[in-house]
Amino acid sequence: MVDIDAARIIADQLAAVRRRVAAGAEAAGRDPSSVRVLLATKTQPLDLVRSAIIAGGTLIGENRVQELVEKGPGLTDLTCEVHLIGHLQSNKINQVLPWATCVQTVDSVDLARRLAARATDAGRVLDVMIQVNVSGEASKFGVPPASSRELAARVAALPGLHLSGFMTVGARSADAHVIRSGYARLRDIRDATAGSGLAGTDDAIELSMGMSGDLELAIAEGSTMVRVGTAVFGDRQAR
Repeated sequence: MVDIDAARIIADQLAAVRRRVAAGAEAAGRDPSSVRVLLATKTQPLDLVRSAIIAGGTLIGENRVQELVEKGPGLTDLTCEVHLIGHLQSNKINQVLPWATCVQTVDSVDLARRLAARATDAGRVLDVMIQVNVSGEASKFGVPPASSRELAARVAALPGLHLSGFMTVGARSADAHVIRSGYARLRDIRDATAGSGLAGTDDAIELSMGMSGDLELAIAEGSTMVRVGTAVFGDRQAR
């Protein structure tokens, strides 16, 4: 059962995030409508996720395949895109495809080929993004920046997949310059890829970067999609 007070708080916090996004876009000389808010729903219960969608959320992202599978059936009556934003192991692809409209974390040709095969077998085209580790931190997944354009070109050529853009997790740093430089690097990778003229790359315009704590920095560097969890839902729920 939905907690009415919790639903109201989520609606208010989502509205506050949208105001932050709009202010960040305007400060960067951008149209606020060019930046979408993805609700990162890791560990959040289904009733709160539904409340966020009912409050106007149109895009959610799950980190864990298990949670994607658990919540997916409970969202089918709502209009919402569902993205996988966490690391995907190839043996879990079959679990993901019924629910995800996009996999943002493709970081190898092998994973892309397996996704393409499953999507083709299912008679669908799956949106994917290339995850790039712009900070070089060992704790983060993603292909190195130097290899990202080659991977993007190979992914874009696969049947069953549609390359929609790039994703990264910002540097863990208190230095705004360090964080922004990583985001700027991903923007440059996106621009070079989308302008390469290679088959299937011209639609690779999305930049999924920026979270609750640094979304303004990401927007200033061209983010088209910020992934926001705690700023809307509060601290993660224990599981």
